[in-house]
Amino acid sequence: MVLGKVKSLTISFDCLSNSNIPVYSSGDTVSGRISLEVTGEIRVKALKIRARGHAKVHWSESRNAGSNTAYTQNYTEEVEYFNHKDVLVGHARDDDNSEEGLHTIHSGRHEYAFSFELPQIPLATSFEGRHGSVRYWVKAELHRPWFLPVKLKKEFTVFEHIDINTPSLLSPQAGTKEKTLCCWLCTSGPISLSAKIERKGYTPGESIQIFAEIENCSSRVVVPKAAIYQTQAFYAKGKMKEVKQLVANLRGESLSSGKTETWNGKQLKIPPVSPSILDCSIIRVEYSLMVYVDIPGAVDLFLNLPLVIGTIPLHPFGSRTSSVSSQGSMNTNWLGLTLPERLEAPPSYAEVVTEENRQSGLAPVAAFDDFQRALQGPLFAYIQEFRFLPPPLYSEIDPNPDQPTDEIPSCPSR
Repeated sequence: MVLGKVKSLTISFDCLSNSNIPVYSSGDTVSGRISLEVTGEIRVKALKIRARGHAKVHWSESRNAGSNTAYTQNYTEEVEYFNHKDVLVGHARDDDNSEEGLHTIHSGRHEYAFSFELPQIPLATSFEGRHGSVRYWVKAELHRPWFLPVKLKKEFTVFEHIDINTPSLLSPQAGTKEKTLCCWLCTSGPISLSAKIERKGYTPGESIQIFAEIENCSSRVVVPKAAIYQTQAFYAKGKMKEVKQLVANLRGESLSSGKTETWNGKQLKIPPVSPSILDCSIIRVEYSLMVYVDIPGAVDLFLNLPLVIGTIPLHPFGSRTSSVSSQGSMNTNWLGLTLPERLEAPPSYAEVVTEENRQSGLAPVAAFDDFQRALQGPLFAYIQEFRFLPPPLYSEIDPNPDQPTDEIPSCPSR
């Protein structure tokens, strides 16, 4: 008898995104097929699958225990999100090589469907970091008597969605700082920095509009800059390892002594990056926008504005809400900057009520004939006349302004 051979073993997923990468979220059903192609006839004990999702961190640190002694301290931690096992062919026992209970697979290509449900609990987004990762995968194992198992593993992506259309992520972020430079007994004027962004939540591909004012009253030439940073934090055995990476940056114009620069919506684009990871106990991925002043020969003056990179982009309504709230909160001199969006006027009366509707509204209703006769008088005539009259015209200028008051002069620039 000629023994058959395993030609190929493949895993495919039913749910594919536009980029042909399987993407799921917590609570989704993961389904697919194990394809097995054999030449000749083979006998197998089992065809199994195992699906697993876990976060894992690991790093090492060197320690000194004396003048001539050193050792390495390892830090490892793991969180398991799910561990699913299933047998597609045969039985679960694989501890013997007996010929009993074997399943015959004939020559050709065979497909075996699998399916399992991801837990409803929050799952960390798939991630590959410097000292840790979050991974999800399906492994297929083909067991035959007297042969080593044939194994294949294929990963899939999980996104724990972050909707930036929430009040906390639509709120503006702002800050102000000032720094005075000293050189021996001489003190120069201060360098001041004020910065603001429209909201906290963004998605990859969006541009952050930065509103800022930088005033240089020192004797040095300074340069305003902005940068987006990603901070990876890994936790194990009560210790924390942090990695900070530059994501994107921009540079303003050099400012000589006594000069001021204003950024009226300067744009910094967010490149394709991993979403924030905020719910994992051993891995956190956070972002921040740093607006700072590069000062030669001194510590930079900087502002850190927290960011959250989400997966669900801004809705049109959220954009309008964000812009209105941003305008309403600009109550200082340096933030007296006009955002591009303006409030829209309501629709005109003609767009809402047609002349046909108005005429029909003026016509007496048969069901109220007796009531009309009882109300023949000036009050009923007033109600009928103004039933469908248009509202007052919309105007962005108050037709009855308050009495003018003396303006308080703004604080002059230093």
